[in-house]
Amino acid sequence: MAPKRTLNARNLEALGAAVLAELLIEVSAGHAVIQRRLRLALAAAGGAAEAAREVRKRLAAIARSTTFIDSARRKALLADLEAQQQAITGPIAAADPALAVELQVRLLELSEGVLDRCSDSTGAVIGLFQRGVDTLASLAAAANTPTGTLVEHAADLLQEHGYGQFEGLIPALAPVLGEAGLRQLEEALLERGGIDRFTMEQLARGRGDLEGYLELFEPSQLTWPATAAEVAGHLLQAGRAEQALTVLDHAAGATQIMEAEVWHATRIAVLEALGRSDDAQAHRWLVFGRTLSIPLLRDYLRRLDDFADVEAEERALAVAEAHPLRLAALQFLVFWPSLPRAARFVIEHWEVWDGDAFEIYEPAAERLSAEHPVAASLLLRAMVVFALSMGRSKRYRYAAEHLRQCERLAACIDDWQGVEPHSSFAGRLREAFGQKWSFWQLLER
Repeated sequence: MAPKRTLNARNLEALGAAVLAELLIEVSAGHAVIQRRLRLALAAAGGAAEAAREVRKRLAAIARSTTFIDSARRKALLADLEAQQQAITGPIAAADPALAVELQVRLLELSEGVLDRCSDSTGAVIGLFQRGVDTLASLAAAANTPTGTLVEHAADLLQEHGYGQFEGLIPALAPVLGEAGLRQLEEALLERGGIDRFTMEQLARGRGDLEGYLELFEPSQLTWPATAAEVAGHLLQAGRAEQALTVLDHAAGATQIMEAEVWHATRIAVLEALGRSDDAQAHRWLVFGRTLSIPLLRDYLRRLDDFADVEAEERALAVAEAHPLRLAALQFLVFWPSLPRAARFVIEHWEVWDGDAFEIYEPAAERLSAEHPVAASLLLRAMVVFALSMGRSKRYRYAAEHLRQCERLAACIDDWQGVEPHSSFAGRLREAFGQKWSFWQLLER
């Protein structure tokens, strides 16, 4: 049983409504987002009409705002928008589905203006609007929204689509609109100034008009691996695997595996659909040799006979060790995992680790540290040197922790396996970068 001071719903309920109300008033003081959430909850308690009035008022205020939303303000904006979204899909949708559809459209209409004045480096804001189109489709289905009304809403939204936030709108609405509704949407868009190619493709696919979809492509376009893979994928879904393979075969440049992974994945799927499992396996191995894709190798091994997978795994590890991209090889060996090989690989190629790929080096060092501290130290050192030599002050905090980790690892290393000991490395580091005083201050703390 959790202690009574643990913050959970049951313990807070025990405080009683009056105490909680006082706490909420105190906590929300000076916090506009929390205050708006509370007002929204009060409105919802008064019924769907009251909640809708509060949502409409807030959406109008957001639409009128011209304030630039930097990264510091982005979290508050997201919390605000998500609160409105929850009110729409919750109490409002339960009581009045048609009203919920109307308000969801209004929320989505904010997207262009919000994104115009927002720093959205994380993609969180556009992601909220992208998910919102699926919400609109669900609400419209529940409300039995008339086709004409839904077509008008969709056409309006697609007119304000500068950030690609509504790329999923037509696929989401296709099951609700049906073939006739999609044709109405096409006519509405044509009346408003035309339709771009991407939208035409989506409309054709939504109607199940595969021939119409195929007619949109010039033969020269199907020589592009990504386009060929997309078209072949739709042909495969329609049960036309032979035609899909023909499309794939005409794609130029598909031998550049690192740049055409989708093409190769589609080809494997097509070969399997045609019953050419041996060819599919051979292609998996070919692509693995270039990409060191762990999912692809697992798929390859899973399809082998008993005991053959052990030998194949050993061959795969050897392929990885000989791969020309050392960082890709390191990532594969660590996350496969084959940690003893990874440690040996790190030490053998100690001079190539530049410390730049933080997202690979740090988890690799973490995984290696318990049993292979020398290898882990080399990767940690690389990140420290990179941060200091490149003057990446934002990384100094991490670099200081990495150097402290090196010191902790040094305490349990008896054999440095030919690698420079930590004390010597640390001394050289201070000599080379002693002027980086902000880093050394962080380290001393």
